[in-house]
Amino acid sequence: MFTGIIEEKGRVSAFTQGTKSWLLKLTAKAALKGVAHGDSIAVNGCCLTVTQFDTVTGTIEFDVLEETKRLTSFSVLKTGSAVNLERSLRFDGKIGGHFVTGHIDGLGVIEIFEKRGKDYYMRVRALQGSGRYLVHKGSIAIDGISLTVAETEGDTLAVWLIPTTIDVTNLSEKRAGDPVNLEFDLLGKYVEKLAAFRD
Repeated sequence: MFTGIIEEKGRVSAFTQGTKSWLLKLTAKAALKGVAHGDSIAVNGCCLTVTQFDTVTGTIEFDVLEETKRLTSFSVLKTGSAVNLERSLRFDGKIGGHFVTGHIDGLGVIEIFEKRGKDYYMRVRALQGSGRYLVHKGSIAIDGISLTVAETEGDTLAVWLIPTTIDVTNLSEKRAGDPVNLEFDLLGKYVEKLAAFRD
């Protein structure tokens, strides 16, 4: 479980196909604090399991399934790509965002990303039919970042971003046309499931 509050921006140092899975190697700092084999870390909002790490060189490694690579924005990762990192929620930690599972619902595509005044405006087109999960002033995780939905229209949503969010996340390197990982609010998905059984 995560909160969508990004701890740091890591970098891809290698993403190669191994004999059993894809191997993702990142450079990081904050994500390595207290890390252990088997820990869960959200990478661009996708929950991955730590398989190797080296605190001296500042690297951390994960196995990535072919399905994960195919269904997420990992399909466009390359050496040097910036990724958002968040360690899993601790019981003695703060919850500053919203509950994020790290299970990506699908890809979105950035349609507009521009500075408006001192803030930034970003509009994203989600998967067809997913508009039912978009609630004005509700929560959404975009590449693992907990954000508040400012506008909705059909399957599109818009968010406003403060400069700090741009600075500390991979959004500083995103442009219109880029894919992003989307995770809709868990509560909405459960309500939909329960309502379906009532009907």
